[in-house]
Amino acid sequence: MDGRRLGVELICRLLQVAPSSYYAAKTRAPSARALRDEELIPQLVEIWEANYRVYGVRKLWKAARRGGIMIGRDQTARLMRVAGIEGARRSKRVKTTRPDPASSRHPDLVKREFTATAPNRLWVTDLTFVPTWAGVAYVCFIIDAFSRMIVGWRVASHMRTEMVLDAIEMARWSRGAHHEDLRCHSDAGCQFTSIRYGERLAEIGATPSIGTVGDSYDNALAETVNGYYKAELVRGPTRSGPWKTVEDLELATLGWVHWHNTQRLHGYLGDVPPAEFENAFYAVPNDSNLLIGIK
Repeated sequence: MDGRRLGVELICRLLQVAPSSYYAAKTRAPSARALRDEELIPQLVEIWEANYRVYGVRKLWKAARRGGIMIGRDQTARLMRVAGIEGARRSKRVKTTRPDPASSRHPDLVKREFTATAPNRLWVTDLTFVPTWAGVAYVCFIIDAFSRMIVGWRVASHMRTEMVLDAIEMARWSRGAHHEDLRCHSDAGCQFTSIRYGERLAEIGATPSIGTVGDSYDNALAETVNGYYKAELVRGPTRSGPWKTVEDLELATLGWVHWHNTQRLHGYLGDVPPAEFENAFYAVPNDSNLLIGIK
């Protein structure tokens, strides 16, 4: 007697299922849905892998649609569960600001209104830190509020004013030497209240602005970028452990900034990257109706 056949029949009897139904299901050809799933899952995983493994359901769905894959949001969620992939999650911010009580503050020209009608009208900046085996690395980003383009950045083993000045130099190189009506907003850290910081901004025609209350909402846009930088790169799914050196982090940040500016989908921009959003703005002369703010 065939023991395997006896086992199947016993199980079917216990489950109150006809053995013929079991064998019919076993030999049945895969459904159209199953075949479609087998086709879509590798494509979704490829997109997820190409974007630092950080996209959740909505962004992976949007990226797939942009890539010409006709798929629904619920379908994307189901296939992500099947594939065992998920988006990155942000954690709480650690405070790095060190105010200098002896320094005079610049006025708050933003009042928590992180909006701009064109590029180079409002930049925001902040510091964050990343532990490495070789010591703590400090990171400074300068972000254009219009498109959330990172226009300047610096990674260093210290948090002195020089690193912020280097980030401004990169912004000047990438966005032009002089601007009219540009504000650069920050918190009250000693790097941003220094005389040299104000002088360097004046060289490019920018006016410094500092939040007055001193909580996270005063510089919410910059802290938002710091938050997903940590979630997507520093502690992201592609990392297997702590960073070894400051130089390793700097090189990885270079790649992440390029991805952030040219590929990362931003929901408040209509799910397009900052570079694409700015190109669309410049393609329409005198377009003063776009107003983008933090959400």
